[in-house]
Amino acid sequence: MALQWMILAYVVAAEAVVALLLTLPSPTVVKSRLISLVSLILQPAMSIVPFAGFQLLDLYWKNEHRLMCTAEVCTAAERDRYEKAIYKAQRNAILCASAVLLYWCIFSITRYYKQLHSLQKVEKRFKEQ
Repeated sequence: MALQWMILAYVVAAEAVVALLLTLPSPTVVKSRLISLVSLILQPAMSIVPFAGFQLLDLYWKNEHRLMCTAEVCTAAERDRYEKAIYKAQRNAILCASAVLLYWCIFSITRYYKQLHSLQKVEKRFKEQ
């Protein structure tokens, strides 16, 4: 199970780097090449959305079926383990949400730049006429 969260963490880190590269100012030639490369990668990378959704469902199921440790019967070690599990579940939920949000941001940025590029082509064509 830890491998899935590690993969998701690496994907979120890669998405953050790509989003940062897309939003940094750069020359138009470099920006257009980067946008075309990212747009080619976006369709296979869409698989992260159902993967993160599945992980969220898994977190929800585990949360619903987790043994509660709130009474005086629990020892300090059991209570610490319970709280640690809760914190890890919250961290993983944030990781899933950020994976989907970053994918959506990258998709929106590339769509924006493609529309901007097509509008610039139309403007250039009208200026030539």
